[in-house]
Amino acid sequence: MKGMGTDEETILKILTSRNNAQRQEIASAFKTLFGRDLVDDLKSELTGKFETLMVSLMRPARIFDAHALKHAIKGAGTNEKVLTEILASRTPAEVQNIKQVYMQEYEANLEDKITGETSGHFQRLLVVLLQGNRDPDGRVDEALVEKDAQVLFRAGELKWGTDEETFITILGTRSVSHLRRVFDKYMTISGFQIEETIDRETSGDLEKLLLAVVKCIRSVPAYFAETLYYSMKGAGTDDDTLIRVMVSRSEIDLLDIRHEFRKNFAKSLHQMIQKDTSGDYRKALLLLCGGDDE
Repeated sequence: MKGMGTDEETILKILTSRNNAQRQEIASAFKTLFGRDLVDDLKSELTGKFETLMVSLMRPARIFDAHALKHAIKGAGTNEKVLTEILASRTPAEVQNIKQVYMQEYEANLEDKITGETSGHFQRLLVVLLQGNRDPDGRVDEALVEKDAQVLFRAGELKWGTDEETFITILGTRSVSHLRRVFDKYMTISGFQIEETIDRETSGDLEKLLLAVVKCIRSVPAYFAETLYYSMKGAGTDDDTLIRVMVSRSEIDLLDIRHEFRKNFAKSLHQMIQKDTSGDYRKALLLLCGGDDE
């Protein structure tokens, strides 16, 4: 970064080939050696989506989600997509951690901030998920599975109007293994996938959140594969989503996401990034992605 011009290639190769903890050590050593803030320097040397990606890679992993949520609810308009993606996909332990970090970093209560910016059943389900109190996985009680499936059927398909509360309570609090059985039983009883019912019976932000919760119960990597696919499909790219998912999952389940992507969309994540992006931004994303699953 010294002198005229910037060697982007070196920057992107170093930052994408190290993990988050190592990047924090690099930033600390950078400050020790040069008395300069690495992130500030990156911001002044780089521009556009490539800058956003490099700066995102530098964000300490433990504050990544809290930071994303803070920006989703700040200023005019709320970014419901970010609230949905993070709160539907994170584990109860991760949610508890996000709330703690949010309080430490921003001296504000995340739940209060979210309830101040949302409303209706969408808000209620977000609050349920924010409690991070989903039942832990254990032995599945088949009688309760049957009961939940029947209750959901009566709350949606069999009812004039929809009892959203029932969907919120069951989908927001039961264990993952229990709900996977409930979805199978629901199909047997009703002849519909639960997603089809949610699609028909709800709308708007609530529908998107309920669907995200169901998809994450079925498979978190498949949910993110789909999120990445739609961030690039069609005209234009939703770069904020592409960057957020690639960075936040890079050390968690990106290989699984790649596998689901290949299986469900008949092309590899690598191929789609290659086709949809350009320049240093593309180089960095492809290095994060890793191999091409032909």
